[in-house]
Amino acid sequence: MSIPDNFELAEFVQRVLGEDLGTGGDVTSNATIEPDASFTAEMNARQAMVVAGLDVAAAVFRALDVQVAIETPVVDGERVEAGTTLMRLAGNARAMLAAERSALNTLQHLSGIATLTRRYVDAIEGTGAILIDTRKTLPGLRALDKYATRMGGAQNHRMRLDDGVLIKDNHVAVCGGVEEAVRKAKAAKTGLQVQVEVDRIDQIEPALEAGADRLLLDNMDPAMLREAVKLVHGRVPLEASGGVTLETIRFLAETGVNFISVGRITQSAPAVDIGLDYSLASTN
Repeated sequence: MSIPDNFELAEFVQRVLGEDLGTGGDVTSNATIEPDASFTAEMNARQAMVVAGLDVAAAVFRALDVQVAIETPVVDGERVEAGTTLMRLAGNARAMLAAERSALNTLQHLSGIATLTRRYVDAIEGTGAILIDTRKTLPGLRALDKYATRMGGAQNHRMRLDDGVLIKDNHVAVCGGVEEAVRKAKAAKTGLQVQVEVDRIDQIEPALEAGADRLLLDNMDPAMLREAVKLVHGRVPLEASGGVTLETIRFLAETGVNFISVGRITQSAPAVDIGLDYSLASTN
């Protein structure tokens, strides 16, 4: 699988390398390594993980050495064990060292999201519920963060504010109620489905009567979720959300909701441990 078609990879690579190299470049490598020195290296997983971001990491290396040879024995979305080689490289030593941190940071971050996402997906396996992500992503990295959740087995919710109508509690408060907020959204004729957040059972029927296409059941415990599922009886899809953890998600999924959204998979995923290990050094 490749990164999103609409993601500006070249611009991203230029930005992250510019942040790391500054105006003077890698002064340490330039001072200690001959310009024509070359070597091969392996990028290895130091823990079990789900891989995401190989194409991005490769693009970082190629930006500084267009002739670098890159081999990827694994693919994004693949589960690997500690010790697995993720990438093999052969190229200019100065370029590779200058690109190393930017490439590793990106791959570790995205693989961390994919790895945590897979744990949540595994936790609800067999329930019929689908894990979806949120807009709780690092600013500027949303496309990549959401790509990583897909590699972990989740589905993407809306990418931006303009590709989905989601009426949250603050919208409801300003409008004066769930029913009025939904009616206004439907009257706007955006061509998009209207989803509304409810946190009480008595808000469900007014939301449906006003034309809601989907309900977000916010911070409801399993008992309330079961009641909501029974009341809605399949009329619209139901999404559970709010404070979901690995310890609670199975209980929520077993209530019969269609989707469970988890902000933690992008907001709180720890980076995984990946190293770039040099296997051969030489000069031309």
